[in-house]
Amino acid sequence: MLPIYFPHNGDVKPGLTESARATIHAMSHPHGHAHTHGSADAARLKLALGLILGLMAAEVVAGLLAGSLALLSDAAHMLTDAGALGLALLALRLAHRPAGGDFTFGLRRAEILSAQLNGATLVALGALIVLEGVRRLGHPPDVEGLAVLLVAALGIAVNLAATRLLAGADRRSLNVEGAFQHVLTDLFAFIATAIAGAVVLATGFTRADGIAALLVAALMLRAGYGLLRDSGRVLLEASPRGLDANEVGRALASEPHVVEVHDLHLWEVSSGFPSLSAHVLVRPDCDCQSHRRRLAAMLKDRFGVEHSTLQVERAGEEGARLAIAPLRYGNGA
Repeated sequence: MLPIYFPHNGDVKPGLTESARATIHAMSHPHGHAHTHGSADAARLKLALGLILGLMAAEVVAGLLAGSLALLSDAAHMLTDAGALGLALLALRLAHRPAGGDFTFGLRRAEILSAQLNGATLVALGALIVLEGVRRLGHPPDVEGLAVLLVAALGIAVNLAATRLLAGADRRSLNVEGAFQHVLTDLFAFIATAIAGAVVLATGFTRADGIAALLVAALMLRAGYGLLRDSGRVLLEASPRGLDANEVGRALASEPHVVEVHDLHLWEVSSGFPSLSAHVLVRPDCDCQSHRRRLAAMLKDRFGVEHSTLQVERAGEEGARLAIAPLRYGNGA
């Protein structure tokens, strides 16, 4: 059952953290500043995609020739990187389409679906690498340490460039953050692979390759879980991070002349696009429309919620209530 909020005499200090406010302000505008960000982000994603595709082809060949699971796992991860970047580009294009027809919010949630899919692929690939890495720890194959080290060094350079490109994008979008996490995880994977190659080359300890693969898998699982958690909150219409639904309800109820607030819903359409709906009862002598405007302005100023739907009615006029009494036998009914 949804809570009901009533006025009280205590001090109410509702608000939003500065980081959350900046995120919502920048992400909740479909035109202007947000559109400029979208074009710049698309250019960064395209450049990063070109870098990843070029390196992936070289790494597959080197991994097969060297017999390195760490290199092949990186190549597989880079394939998902390329897919993640391509998907992010598509989602970015869809998200900027105007609302219309059956899609009254547009296709803004395409970005959330992209982040969800990116998280799922990271988790699935990480699990597969864990299984193969454990097997190779028990039965380590021969690994060409020099080839692994050289390709990993090249991979570090390329992924560092791609990571810096995406780090400058608007990562408050879960879509862009998902692509960034793919590339960042791959950068760490190449660092681990280079260390493994150096160990194999210096000591002949071939199990280092399997250990590096397990470290890569752990990074994938961690990044994938974070994306699934954050995108899942949006898809399940949880209140946005940094916004407390109870705090918002108490703030509404504490406004002058408000008698009761109920049926309050607070959710996120897409990254940084919070929405709210609520039924508000005010005193019988109040102007409902002026109070609606005042409450909407308060939600925007204090919480960064610019898309609010408030049903404001006078107390006692919110609708006739029908009471049905049970029949009493013997009274002539």
